[in-house]
Amino acid sequence: MAVTKPAPGPAPVEPGLEPTVTVISPMTKLALRLEGLASSAFLLPSVLVILFLSIFPLIVSLYLSLARLQFVKGGFKISFVGLANYRKLFLGSEREHFLGVLSNPSPLGWLIFGASVLGLALALWRYARSENFSPRGFFWRCVAAVITGAGVWLVVHTVSPHGRPGTLVVTLIYVFVGVAIQYLLGLLLALLCVQQIPGRRFFRVVFLLPMMITPVGIAYTFRMLTDMTKGPFAPIWMALGLGAWSWVNDPWGARAAVMIGDIWQWTPFMFIVLLAVLESQPTEPIEAAVVDGATRWQIFWEITLPQILPVSSTLILIRLIEAFKIVDLPNVLTNGGPGTATESLTLHAFMTWRTLDVGGSAAVAYILLLVVTFVAMVAVNLIRRRFVEAL
Repeated sequence: MAVTKPAPGPAPVEPGLEPTVTVISPMTKLALRLEGLASSAFLLPSVLVILFLSIFPLIVSLYLSLARLQFVKGGFKISFVGLANYRKLFLGSEREHFLGVLSNPSPLGWLIFGASVLGLALALWRYARSENFSPRGFFWRCVAAVITGAGVWLVVHTVSPHGRPGTLVVTLIYVFVGVAIQYLLGLLLALLCVQQIPGRRFFRVVFLLPMMITPVGIAYTFRMLTDMTKGPFAPIWMALGLGAWSWVNDPWGARAAVMIGDIWQWTPFMFIVLLAVLESQPTEPIEAAVVDGATRWQIFWEITLPQILPVSSTLILIRLIEAFKIVDLPNVLTNGGPGTATESLTLHAFMTWRTLDVGGSAAVAYILLLVVTFVAMVAVNLIRRRFVEAL
């Protein structure tokens, strides 16, 4: 018997179930459209205010960095001078203050510079041979490599025995050395506090105390602690024969005092975040590794470290950006001295502003903005997209 297949097309509509057609009047359409625009109309003022507060200072400070502000009778006068403020920092009267005094590096300095150049060249070569290669990406990586190489060249030439680092190099030392030590100390303390040791709750509170003190308070505390003649550690310095030596009179001693204060203040921030990450780890992989006979180092390197690296990269990025703004400690502890040995870029801009050189201060601030942006972009691309995803 032949079977008749139903003809293709829409299914027949049963009587009484015909779809109702809703006719929307022009007034209803207008009301719906106005209702859709209402949310945007209410949000638009807030968005405009935020954009104004974010972009307007950048535009004004950029113009001021290209101008000279003069106070004249009855007000002030702003004259456009082009790149004169930047030329003064890199080639003019502020060059030694900003870039420092160059000298021939030591053999160790040449070794560090050569290793850095070799590492950058190797990274470019690996990218050129990778599947993700693109001319645009290779170009920007070359730009980043040249800027990084120039920064390393400046550091090794100014921290040499007869050189003197300027505020740019001093800031880079504060940032990279300080953040590296803060992360390692914070990770070590967090690893200790997740162990079942007596008094760990007490130490968790004690380790957090420095973060609750204001930077100015920490600066005055370290100003007292580093006093070799009247401070609380004066008897110890006297017994060690260091009573005649002063931290703040030696350039590297003063920089070390500033970095110790900054590390003491911000290590708790690293500690509390890493402690939360370590305590939220799943225990099953670690228990399985213990059953398989893995050592503590193997468990940390193969299991714990890969799990905390995503948070660690974000944590380091936040601290890098924050550390570039260091100003309280060198200002209160050493007043930027001896000379300009402990001045950061932020303090340099502040000191220049106090001399009413508003254009020069804006130029220093804009260079700081460019340096922070460059470091943040390299950190995001290098750490998050390469290192973390590779794990």
